[in-house]
Parts: sequence; structure tokens; C-alpha cells
Amino acid sequence: MIASGAAIDIPNQMIFDMLAESASRNPDGAAIHFMGHTLKYGQLLGAVKKFMGFLRSKGIQQGDRVGIMLPNCPQYVIAYYAITGIGAVVVQVNPMSTAPELSYLLEDSGMRMLILLDSFLPVLEKMTERHALQDLVVVNLQGGATDSLPTQAVSFMEVLMAASPAEPVKNLSPADTLAVLQYTGGTTGRPKGAMLSHRNIVANAIQSTHTVENGVRPDDITLAALPFFHVYAMTVAMNLPLVSGIPLVILPRFSVQDALDAIQNYKITLFPAVPTMYVALAQAVTPGSDILSSLRVCNCGGAPMPVKVLEIFEQVTGATVLEGYGLSEASPVTHSNPSLASRKIGSIGKLIPGTSAKIVNPDNPAEEVPVGSEGELAIAGPQVMLGYWQRPEETAAVLLDGWLLTGDIATMDEDGFFSIVDRKKDMIIASGYNVYPREVEEALYRHPAILEAAVIGVEDDYRGETVKAYVVLRPGMSVSEEELHAFCREQLAAYKVPRSFEFRDSLPKSAVGKVLRRALKS
Repeated sequence: MIASGAAIDIPNQMIFDMLAESASRNPDGAAIHFMGHTLKYGQLLGAVKKFMGFLRSKGIQQGDRVGIMLPNCPQYVIAYYAITGIGAVVVQVNPMSTAPELSYLLEDSGMRMLILLDSFLPVLEKMTERHALQDLVVVNLQGGATDSLPTQAVSFMEVLMAASPAEPVKNLSPADTLAVLQYTGGTTGRPKGAMLSHRNIVANAIQSTHTVENGVRPDDITLAALPFFHVYAMTVAMNLPLVSGIPLVILPRFSVQDALDAIQNYKITLFPAVPTMYVALAQAVTPGSDILSSLRVCNCGGAPMPVKVLEIFEQVTGATVLEGYGLSEASPVTHSNPSLASRKIGSIGKLIPGTSAKIVNPDNPAEEVPVGSEGELAIAGPQVMLGYWQRPEETAAVLLDGWLLTGDIATMDEDGFFSIVDRKKDMIIASGYNVYPREVEEALYRHPAILEAAVIGVEDDYRGETVKAYVVLRPGMSVSEEELHAFCREQLAAYKVPRSFEFRDSLPKSAVGKVLRRALKS
């Protein structure tokens, strides 16, 4: 059975047009709040046009790749809209990249220019080969010029002061023009660049406005604490508010105190985040406190939201958490729970407008499975990528007849709600039985002493694989391995119960706060 979201009209426009239209409607409205400073929509558009002029003066042309290696800051937004505005391609670079990781991205993407923070320059200095990289633009968040810039480097601030404004490229097809290379996390090998077109990104920004309960309001304000280099943040924390013409409050990095201060000072209403952020805030706020009372909608993505975490956060804050789903290859959002009244806790919700999905046999994607049965989730819609950069074979393996095979095992019920069982590649096969880590993690989260949990499969001579759990305890609480084992036996079938537990002070996480199972495996 193929399920489809509501019909939606996607304008035939480029990414730059989203910002230009918001600036035209409200040039004096606040676009960005950052470190005590405010940038209005008209000012933001003017800065984007000046940076476009600079890019052209350096010979950057349509299709050239330009990297952004920055924490969340206004310069990120300016660079992103300017690069795509002239038809060049943004390469999203994790600011925590090491020299070998950055070298790989430079080589794989053929990046001509890199925009980076001054404190990241030592990473470049460790590299022996810069491949096609010709120019550096260096950002200083304190607003001054950076001393002793390396050869071929210029200051972002000086560029904006000196450059002449330029107009965006015209007469390009949004559906066919590459806008962003979004490198996947590399869970199946070296990272691959998902090629996202202007239509992909514009469509998903507009589609994502429908994930906000009762729609985006003129008085809404978004807290952008997720790192923009992550595809989820790019869409819901940056593009969604800008296409809606509302302000975003930018945090260069997430910290509990900074987030609490921003929510309180700016009366934040929209807070897209990942589960670990909600865990941290719920831990920091006393039940009954009104610190988070302004929050209206918290869209959760990036990683599965444990039901117990959702319940605790809503109990403490009074906000509504709407869990959704997406992946880099879909720009990323495809599903969301529709509203507080009709959501199904523990599910990823229904399809967002303009999106279709089906559940297929993982071993034979041409064959659909019955409603309610487990299978691989396949997606179709205007947000689905063009393919993987310079990887035709890997593209062909996931794009079949217009459908994107997500690699996630899921179910769909009769009401059209989808639930993720787990990553196909994370599945543990213990004595011939399929064990999905998320199900075991959900059980562990129900124990009152557990703050965080992650489950992996480890080699076992008898069973082939067996289940191992890593747990972080809540402050001041204790529990023994034997007690956890007994607790899990009450919650899970015997073959799903972890055979061993390892207690940790913390779990390895990605820059966006997603627990890294692969780091535990290594």
C-alpha cells in the first residue's frame, strides 16, 4: 500500500528567492538575533548580495563547490544564501572535522573555496595536500579582523565592507540545479555527498512549515541550537524560519544554560532539537518552573525519541513534542506527528505534504509488505535527492524507479502512522532472532535510574551475536547489572535481553547530539 501526504504546491524558485521574498515583505523585521545583536531581513539580504559580489569577483561560477566550516552564526546564513544565490554549491563541513576528514571532503567534492572560523585554521595547517582549494574566507565571531591570515585568505568582515552587491543567477532550473552537498555520516563506509537541488531544499522548507502545529505564526520565534551543517538544522532551524519571515535566535553551540537564557529572554516558541537536548533541559528545570513556558512546539528529529524522555520533557515544560523523521537523502524531513490531539507517541507520525511512502521487502524492494508488517521504508517526493556525488553505483542501489530506499526498518498502521523499528544495518541477529536496538533501548529508558542508553550487537561464539547495553545513570542513582538484567527480563523476550551491561559517565555523540552506536562498536 502506498501512502501519500496532502497535496501541496511547491513554487518553482531558487533558495535565494525564499529569503528575498521574506525581506520584501518585512525588510525591517528581525531575521537573526546573535550574541546580543540583531540583523533585520533587509540587512541580511543586503549582506548576502555583497557576499555574492565577492564570490563572483573570485571567479566562483555555477556548479563550483564552496565549503562552509562554521559554527552557527550569521556568517553561516549569509554564506549559504550567497553561494546558492550565484548557482554555486554549498559543501556542508562539520566544524569538528580533523585534518584527514577535511582533506577527504576537499578531495571528494573538489572544493574551490572554504569559509571557516579563525580558530579552525590549525586544522588546515596540518594538511599536506589541499587539492583544488584556492581561497579561504576567515570568520572572527568577535567582529574584528583576524591577525596574520594565511596566504590566499581574506577576512569575512573586510569582504562585506569592500564588496559590491550582485544579483542572483537567473534562468536556472531549480529541479536540476545542485545546491548542497550534504555528506552523510559514513555509517556504511566513507561519507557520501547527497546531492540536494534547489527544488529539494525549497520544497522541504515549505513542507516543513506544515510540521508546526497550527502553522507558523507571525509572532513565532525559533531557537537555532542545532548545528546548521546538519541537514535537519539546515531545514528546520534555518530555512523554515527564514521562508516564514520570522526571527531565529542563533546559538553558536548548544549549552543548557545558553538555551535556557535564550528561551526566557526571547520568549522562544519553536524549538527544533534532538532527544539529548530535551533530556538535558528537562534535567535542568525544576518541575513547575515557568522558564520554558513560552515554548509552543518542539519538533524532534535527528534520532529516535525515547517515549519516556518525551513524557518527562512534556511534564516538566508543558510544551508539545512532535516527533518526526527524515534523512540526508530527503533534505531531510518526510514524516511528522500532526498535532497534540492526533499524534501517536512513539511513532514518527504521518507523511508531510507532497510525500509518498511504502513499506517493502528488504530483500526484494519491488515487493510491498502487508499493512502492519515490518519492512524497509521507501520514500518519494520533491525533497528526494538527485543522487550521491560521483557515486552512480551507490545511487542506483538506493534510488529505484523514483523511490528512495531509506535503509530503515519500519511499519505503517491502518491510520497511516509510521513507526521506525531500527536501522536495517543496526539489526542484531542473536541465535537467528532479529533484535532491534531501539526496542531494547526503549525498555531501558523505562527504568527510573537510567538517563541514557545505547544497545549494540557483539560477537558471540554460541549465538553469532548477542546484545550489549551501555547505560548512563541519573545523578545520585545507582543500579546493579543484576537488577537491570531482571528488569529487562520483565520487559523483553529472553533473546532480546542484554547479556552484558557497561556503565558509562557519558555516551559518544555526534555534533548534533545523536548517540553514535558505531563508536561503541569500535
